[in-house]
Amino acid sequence: MSADGSRPGGPASTASGPQLPSDPVVLERAIEERRAQLAATVDELVVRTSPREVARRAMADLSQRLREATRTPEGGWRVERIGAVAGAVLAVVGLAVLLRRRNH
Repeated sequence: MSADGSRPGGPASTASGPQLPSDPVVLERAIEERRAQLAATVDELVVRTSPREVARRAMADLSQRLREATRTPEGGWRVERIGAVAGAVLAVVGLAVLLRRRNH
Protein backbone atom coordinates (compact mmCIF):
# COMPACT_ATOMS: atom_id res chain seq x y z
CA MET A 1 0.00 0.00 0.00
CA SER A 2 1.06 3.51 -0.69
CA ALA A 3 0.87 6.44 1.69
CA ASP A 4 -2.58 7.47 0.43
CA GLY A 5 -4.05 4.04 1.22
CA SER A 6 -4.36 2.90 -2.36
CA ARG A 7 -3.04 -0.38 -3.64
CA PRO A 8 -0.10 -0.65 -6.01
CA GLY A 9 -1.40 -0.45 -9.57
CA GLY A 10 -3.63 2.57 -9.13
CA PRO A 11 -5.85 4.29 -6.64
CA ALA A 12 -7.88 1.61 -4.88
CA SER A 13 -7.81 -0.75 -7.87
CA THR A 14 -8.77 -4.40 -7.58
CA ALA A 15 -7.15 -7.36 -9.27
CA SER A 16 -10.33 -8.44 -11.05
CA GLY A 17 -12.68 -5.47 -11.16
CA PRO A 18 -13.05 -1.76 -11.69
CA GLN A 19 -11.36 0.80 -9.53
CA LEU A 20 -12.96 1.48 -6.18
CA PRO A 21 -13.46 5.04 -4.98
CA SER A 22 -10.97 6.21 -2.40
CA ASP A 23 -13.47 8.50 -0.64
CA PRO A 24 -15.10 6.48 2.19
CA VAL A 25 -18.50 8.16 1.72
CA VAL A 26 -18.54 7.38 -2.01
CA LEU A 27 -17.34 3.83 -1.32
CA GLU A 28 -20.08 3.31 1.27
CA ARG A 29 -22.71 4.58 -1.20
CA ALA A 30 -21.37 2.21 -3.89
CA ILE A 31 -21.51 -0.71 -1.44
CA GLU A 32 -25.11 0.13 -0.49
CA GLU A 33 -26.13 0.35 -4.17
CA ARG A 34 -24.49 -3.01 -4.87
CA ARG A 35 -26.16 -4.54 -1.80
CA ALA A 36 -29.56 -3.31 -3.03
CA GLN A 37 -28.90 -4.78 -6.50
CA LEU A 38 -27.91 -8.12 -4.99
CA ALA A 39 -30.97 -8.15 -2.72
CA ALA A 40 -33.24 -7.52 -5.72
CA THR A 41 -31.51 -10.33 -7.62
CA VAL A 42 -31.93 -12.75 -4.71
CA ASP A 43 -35.60 -11.78 -4.36
CA GLU A 44 -36.15 -12.42 -8.08
CA LEU A 45 -34.47 -15.83 -7.84
CA VAL A 46 -36.66 -16.75 -4.86
CA VAL A 47 -39.78 -15.87 -6.84
CA ARG A 48 -38.63 -17.71 -9.98
CA THR A 49 -37.79 -20.90 -8.10
CA SER A 50 -40.83 -21.03 -5.82
CA PRO A 51 -42.87 -24.20 -6.39
CA ARG A 52 -46.01 -22.20 -7.15
CA GLU A 53 -44.23 -20.15 -9.83
CA VAL A 54 -42.59 -23.24 -11.36
CA ALA A 55 -46.01 -24.95 -11.52
CA ARG A 56 -47.61 -21.84 -13.02
CA ARG A 57 -44.97 -21.65 -15.76
CA ALA A 58 -45.32 -25.40 -16.46
CA MET A 59 -49.10 -25.07 -16.80
CA ALA A 60 -48.75 -22.03 -19.07
CA ASP A 61 -46.28 -23.95 -21.25
CA LEU A 62 -48.55 -27.01 -21.38
CA SER A 63 -51.55 -24.84 -22.26
CA GLN A 64 -49.60 -23.14 -25.05
CA ARG A 65 -48.38 -26.48 -26.45
CA LEU A 66 -51.90 -27.93 -26.34
CA ARG A 67 -53.27 -24.85 -28.11
CA GLU A 68 -50.59 -25.13 -30.82
CA ALA A 69 -51.29 -28.86 -31.25
CA THR A 70 -55.07 -28.49 -31.53
CA ARG A 71 -55.48 -25.16 -33.32
CA THR A 72 -54.34 -23.84 -36.68
CA PRO A 73 -52.48 -20.53 -36.85
CA GLU A 74 -55.78 -18.95 -37.96
CA GLY A 75 -57.56 -20.29 -34.85
CA GLY A 76 -59.49 -23.18 -36.39
CA TRP A 77 -59.56 -26.67 -34.93
CA ARG A 78 -57.13 -29.32 -36.21
CA VAL A 79 -59.84 -31.94 -36.58
CA GLU A 80 -57.46 -34.64 -37.87
CA ARG A 81 -55.29 -34.44 -34.75
CA ILE A 82 -58.23 -34.27 -32.34
CA GLY A 83 -59.87 -37.23 -34.12
CA ALA A 84 -56.67 -39.28 -33.94
CA VAL A 85 -56.28 -38.64 -30.20
CA ALA A 86 -59.96 -39.39 -29.53
CA GLY A 87 -59.66 -42.64 -31.51
CA ALA A 88 -56.56 -43.67 -29.58
CA VAL A 89 -58.26 -42.93 -26.24
CA LEU A 90 -61.31 -44.97 -27.25
CA ALA A 91 -59.09 -47.85 -28.34
CA VAL A 92 -57.21 -47.88 -25.02
CA VAL A 93 -60.44 -47.68 -22.99
CA GLY A 94 -62.03 -50.43 -25.10
CA LEU A 95 -58.99 -52.66 -24.66
CA ALA A 96 -59.01 -52.06 -20.90
CA VAL A 97 -62.71 -52.98 -20.69
CA LEU A 98 -62.15 -56.17 -22.71
CA LEU A 99 -59.19 -57.21 -20.57
CA ARG A 100 -61.16 -56.63 -17.34
CA ARG A 101 -64.12 -58.67 -18.58
CA ARG A 102 -61.83 -61.48 -19.67
CA ASN A 103 -60.09 -61.62 -16.24
CA HIS A 104 -63.35 -61.70 -14.23
